[in-house]
Amino acid sequence: MSFAEKLYLPAITQGMTITLKHFFKKSATIKYPEQKRELAKIYRGQHVLKRDEIGAERCTACGLCAVACPAEAITMDAAERKKGEERLYREEKYAATYEINMLRCIFCGLCEEACPKEAIFLTDRIVPVDTDRKRMVYGKDKLVEPIDDRVDVSQRQSLEMELFKQNKFHYHNQTADDKLINKKNENH
Repeated sequence: MSFAEKLYLPAITQGMTITLKHFFKKSATIKYPEQKRELAKIYRGQHVLKRDEIGAERCTACGLCAVACPAEAITMDAAERKKGEERLYREEKYAATYEINMLRCIFCGLCEEACPKEAIFLTDRIVPVDTDRKRMVYGKDKLVEPIDDRVDVSQRQSLEMELFKQNKFHYHNQTADDKLINKKNENH
């Protein structure tokens, strides 16, 4: 062992070289919220309960989204539409209360797929952080889109996405024998 090795000079030089290289590398982090990353077109963010063309709520409180939710994050109470509320609610039944616990939600999108009325969608909006757990349970006040400020979900309703959903739906509804036959046909 030489005198320089006894002083650990080669090891210190090698370590300082690695440290200096990191000074000139592009940072892997960004300064959020001043800078925002570009999200994928089908990013699954905060939910929105859509309205129809005349502004009535689409949700009929059928409960399929709550049943499909693997995290059990969705709860709702159904109510009957009263006379004179036709412009508020599309069908005779509506969700009097509709809540999503954002702390439990895993943003899988199964609620969106299960909805027969196309009432619930996941958007590209990021769920804001909060220190109070009670405020992370979103009610209709945060979920239903405002009439004058509609949320664009056209990317999620594109033809490609509809075909993807149909194929996925048909795949899940096939029996094991059907899947085996289709797999054999694909291989030939």
